[in-house]
Amino acid sequence: MRDLKLPIWLNRGKARQLAEFLHTWWLQVETWVQMPLAQIDPDTCTLGLLNLLAWGRNIQRFAGEPESLYRLRVKHAFINAVDAGSVAGIKRIFERLGVGYVEVRERQPDKDWDVIILELSDAQLSQNGDLLKLLMQKYGRTCRRYEFDIITPVGLGISGHEFDHTWYYDEAA
Repeated sequence: MRDLKLPIWLNRGKARQLAEFLHTWWLQVETWVQMPLAQIDPDTCTLGLLNLLAWGRNIQRFAGEPESLYRLRVKHAFINAVDAGSVAGIKRIFERLGVGYVEVRERQPDKDWDVIILELSDAQLSQNGDLLKLLMQKYGRTCRRYEFDIITPVGLGISGHEFDHTWYYDEAA
């Protein structure tokens, strides 16, 4: 026990042994006290306690949901509820839950006023279909309809080339 500092007259014999025993004991007591605190963390707690945390935060696990996503949803439940209802907030929710970047368009001229369009890539929609439905049901605006638009990135290559011509005019007349 190098970090245990005792006065020089107590630093040997039975007093030293007693100090080392008490130091070891209190380290063990500290781990016992910290264990319940570690169980409150959604990243590390057992699944039973995670279900209890989820119930307290009004999160239900959907069929086939991976445990990592479930833990992430429970962890960010409060901040997601705060962010719900705004365009920037919906974008942050999608980023937090690993869906990725999404473009949100409201009140488009060719659509009804209550339609919100979410632009996603095809991969985002196919990999997170159930999650997207659940997110819109839970965090979407009341009295709004949501439509998904697919964005497909297309590569475009443009090259520049020099084009010139020299005119020769001979005036012989």
